[in-house]
Amino acid sequence: MRKLNIAVLFLTSSATLFYAQEVKKDTLQKEQNVEGVVIKASGNKISDTAILGDQKKAIIQKQSMGAEEISRKGISNVEQGLVKVTGITTVEGRGLFVRGLEERYNTLLINGLGSPSNNPFQKIIALKQFPTDVVGKLNIYKTFNSNLYADFAGATFDIETLTIDKSFTKIEFGFGYNTQTTFKNFKVNPNAYTMNGYLGLNSRDRQLPGEVNGYVPTNYNFTQQESVNSFKDGWNADNIKALPNTSIGFTTAQKFKSGENGEMGLLLSLNQGSNYKYTEGEKNQFISLQTEGKMNNDLNRKEYTYELESSALLGLSYKNRGLNVALNTIFLQNSANVITDFLGYKDQKEQDAGRRFFRVDQMDLSKFLDVQLLASQKIGDRHLFKAGGSWVKNNFQQPDRKISEGFITGRPNEVEMTFGGNNLIRQYLDVNGNNYLSGFAEYSVFIGEKGENKNYPWQLAVGYNGFFDHRSNSYRFIASNIDNVDLRTVVVDIDNPQQTYNNYIMNGAFHFKEETNENDYRSNLYQFVNAGYLNQTTAGMF
Repeated sequence: MRKLNIAVLFLTSSATLFYAQEVKKDTLQKEQNVEGVVIKASGNKISDTAILGDQKKAIIQKQSMGAEEISRKGISNVEQGLVKVTGITTVEGRGLFVRGLEERYNTLLINGLGSPSNNPFQKIIALKQFPTDVVGKLNIYKTFNSNLYADFAGATFDIETLTIDKSFTKIEFGFGYNTQTTFKNFKVNPNAYTMNGYLGLNSRDRQLPGEVNGYVPTNYNFTQQESVNSFKDGWNADNIKALPNTSIGFTTAQKFKSGENGEMGLLLSLNQGSNYKYTEGEKNQFISLQTEGKMNNDLNRKEYTYELESSALLGLSYKNRGLNVALNTIFLQNSANVITDFLGYKDQKEQDAGRRFFRVDQMDLSKFLDVQLLASQKIGDRHLFKAGGSWVKNNFQQPDRKISEGFITGRPNEVEMTFGGNNLIRQYLDVNGNNYLSGFAEYSVFIGEKGENKNYPWQLAVGYNGFFDHRSNSYRFIASNIDNVDLRTVVVDIDNPQQTYNNYIMNGAFHFKEETNENDYRSNLYQFVNAGYLNQTTAGMF
């Protein structure tokens, strides 16, 4: 894969150290007397030196990577940054592995606040969606501490959003050439390859039909007209030439004076990217039969994935003496339009080897919205109070996941199929994280006298940490039902079967029927965790 990125950077302010002095002239003696020198400086908390100093003074074990190191290494998203840390690797489709422990053993925090996953098949959000333009520091905790959630065995990742040290504006765009897909034949759902698809809005045409949407399942039978007209997304697939992968981003950070000692900050980041991916290989399944294993499924898979990622972050901050307040809004969206073709056999039907064909037309849409309010107040040199809260709404959908099944005829693109036996299925999965609330509060006091390294020897902290999570899940499916057994078999062009299906429906061959079980199609999850802690730690004694 070859990728070229071009970035344009505009700096509007870069001075970080200012000197001022007052000079009085004595005209008689022609001497200059300096009454005083005032030096003002703004510390860079995301530089390599600052990060190293912070780790030395930390009272718990952690590894950190600051924005300066992230920029120097050309890291574009959080996942790429974390794999630079010793002991952390990534596996395509399975997330981050820490010391051999897979993604489900990890936990994610954003600015110290809990962050749920927007995908029911993953414990944490896909970190490749999080651009590093808005990251000030990445913290990795591989050991337990009282103010961390204990639900991890691999690591806890804490993403600290950018602290504005200087104003800048950056526009970035890039394209990538992939030898497997770029300008090659590629299959995609027709509704995905539109402007609505680029924005992830094509899911609107893949929702449950109005006849059953919002109602408890009742094994509803669609009429002929409804079977043809109620489903806005069809069974066809477009054959296109895949374009290069693209990305575009805009980030601006601005600082403003507020009063004599106050300072306000604004951070805005918008990013959009597209990616074409093709994979091919075996998709097999073995089962155990007493003392021997047997191949249950023997399938060759070809998968075409058209993926679109969007992210937006708006941050507002205010500083005045020892007070720091920040309001962050983070939005992430991922849309993966996937067409997968299988050829082989399943359910131990070896007589079908090399003949049975399956196609899955699937869309995975995840959305993540996180609103955070954080504040800290330093009182003198010994007392610190900090608190934060967040509200998260996330959603994952697989709307109108279509599965068709038949036998190849030996002629190009032709499949022979029947309309019964669940050979045409539409599935609808919806996972709603309606409300996820996270909060923390901590008061700490430094005790003793500073040593040679200018650190207090003791720190006493009392705090609270907790979260509330409510999720609802819904799974429904609609399948074909035969009406005329004499018309149950048909040969179709697998890329353009929709008109054939419509003709057979209107001729009374089959219709669609919802076959969801009304007793177990929906579930709800409520989780409420609260914890208080008291820490007494030593720091800076040596």
